[in-house]
Amino acid sequence: MKTQNKQQKLKGILFTIISIIVLSFPSFSTAQEHSHKVNSEGIEFFDGTWEEALAEAKKQNKPIFLDIYASWCGPCKALKNRTFPNAAAGKYFNENFINVSLDGEKGDGIKVKRDFDIHSYPSLFILSSDGEPVVYTAGYLRPEELIELGKAGVEKNLADNNK
Repeated sequence: MKTQNKQQKLKGILFTIISIIVLSFPSFSTAQEHSHKVNSEGIEFFDGTWEEALAEAKKQNKPIFLDIYASWCGPCKALKNRTFPNAAAGKYFNENFINVSLDGEKGDGIKVKRDFDIHSYPSLFILSSDGEPVVYTAGYLRPEELIELGKAGVEKNLADNNK
């Protein structure tokens, strides 16, 4: 009888500890979404379809920064949490690009992933305002590396347009 009471007490304590842990971390109870606006200082992503983003890029005559990610991808989450919220990256990309972030396994992202023959996440592109690839890299980038990618894309895009 004493052993049964001890087991019930241990089960109760274990249940309480697990409940506290689970409720303490919202990411356990809700799916993490790849938000369109990372924060007020960081990169602001276009809120619309891929076709609408292409039309906006043409309208503004701006190149496109394209992030193709997967919800399960660790480096993608690091970009979202460390690089995209950076104020310097936000300032540069918001001024110079139509920024688009697509889940390569859902919605428009599936078609874009197929069209650009993407095999790894995250895949980062600088595209012309017509949607043609100018610069590409895959993997995590620190904010300063992302800005360098953006600058290389702008320079190459200008050079291609002046031919």
